[in-house]
Amino acid sequence: MDDIPLGVLVGALIFLLLLSAFFSGSETGLMTLNRYRLRHLAKAGHPGAKRALRLLEKPDRLIGLILLGNNFVNILASSLVTVIALRTGAQGAIAIGAGILTLVVLIFAEVAPKTFAALHPERIAFPAAWIYGPLLKMLFPLVWLVNGIANLVLKLFGFSSEDANHTSLSSEELRTVVNEAGAMIPRRHQKMLLSILDLEKVTVEDIMIPRNEITGIDLDDDWDDILTLLEESPYTRLPVYHGSIDRVEGFIHLRNVIPLMRDDDFDAEALRKVIREPYFIPEGTPLNTQLLNFQRHKRRYGLVVDEYGDIQGLVTLEDILEEIVGEFTSDPASLSRNIHPQDDGSYLIDGSAHIREINRALGWNLPTDGPRTLSGLIIEHMETIPEPGTSLLLDGHPVEILQTIDNVVKTARVAPRWKQPSQADEND
Repeated sequence: MDDIPLGVLVGALIFLLLLSAFFSGSETGLMTLNRYRLRHLAKAGHPGAKRALRLLEKPDRLIGLILLGNNFVNILASSLVTVIALRTGAQGAIAIGAGILTLVVLIFAEVAPKTFAALHPERIAFPAAWIYGPLLKMLFPLVWLVNGIANLVLKLFGFSSEDANHTSLSSEELRTVVNEAGAMIPRRHQKMLLSILDLEKVTVEDIMIPRNEITGIDLDDDWDDILTLLEESPYTRLPVYHGSIDRVEGFIHLRNVIPLMRDDDFDAEALRKVIREPYFIPEGTPLNTQLLNFQRHKRRYGLVVDEYGDIQGLVTLEDILEEIVGEFTSDPASLSRNIHPQDDGSYLIDGSAHIREINRALGWNLPTDGPRTLSGLIIEHMETIPEPGTSLLLDGHPVEILQTIDNVVKTARVAPRWKQPSQADEND
């Protein structure tokens, strides 16, 4: 060492500090890579992403290699500082050199490169992956030995490197990812993705058409009335029953019935031939499960039944899709088939409208943990059947009952939430 010029030792020290910065920054860059973006880039053929993904498949080996190199250069740099300090011959030079080296390593080989790598992980990780690949092959025996000893120590404490498998995100974690995506995902797409995640929280009863609103064909009716219903029905699929929906025979599709209606001998017997057997859905079925069930059974509609087998309502595939993408309507000015905006800013809302439908269409936050319809929410709040003309304040929204039929609220006028004026407004 005495024969090596002091300038060469200083140059070697600077080179070691650069290596230390490389190891520190690349470690942070590789470990903070977005795994989903990394897989996407790798599938798209990005060479740096492919190499980085291969390295991260065995994180223990990668960490072992990085720490092996980082500790080696840091210890070697410390030794060089000692030699340089001895060359200067100044009293206390070794202690001064150790202090200066600590500060330099902390700032220029740790904090600065790691901060930059955390902010721009791909700019550091992808080029580093080209170096770590061959380096890992060259030093594999040493890395394997170090990892073997480290894994043995972990096992003594009850841990294993095999436990670090790829963990999946929960629905709440996915919700956080979508919410924090910001401008990377358009707002409408964000809402659709969040609606998909919410499907498991919503059951078929929350969106079904109640049994008293189901339009169907009663085979006990006069044949002329049945023909009129078939000709004027706004629906393409209709349940067929005897006397009551509880005695349902199945469903018909108007696509199959219209050709038969052109024949003069079209009668109830011919109608029965195109009836498809009914499909029943247990109440309490989450929408994500029912969506898969519709796909599995090749059905688009079904009758919701309770634990006693009584029919509670009707659910269609369209109802589930509306939970994801919003209301389907041919009228761009219409919010929903059950919600009608008025000139004074209020809304005429059918009592059968689901609370979730109202909240989604108007951006309100009416409670959804109780009754599922506006009529049920009003009746629960008042604890009686309200008379037309009755007014109330429902969760801050002024409500006026307009029509009550058969012990249910048929129509109500609901205004946006009433805000109590602030002290500043009163002073004004």
